[in-house]
Amino acid sequence: MHGTHGFVIVSKDEDFHRLGVLHGPPPKVIWVRSGNCTTELVETLLRRNYDEIIRFEGHAEVGFLELG
Repeated sequence: MHGTHGFVIVSKDEDFHRLGVLHGPPPKVIWVRSGNCTTELVETLLRRNYDEIIRFEGHAEVGFLELG
């Protein structure tokens, strides 16, 4: 991972997206936009988008990824 501490934040909270737009990375943020859903559905979304997440993680200049 390329972040300062080697992690990516996964959140459904729009505030992380706003902070990323204002300040840029790090941290890198995956913004889950799937409405009210279970943890299992978030897990499925992340697993289904694994390749896209890996590409996102590899681009240091990209601060957030929107999934949903």
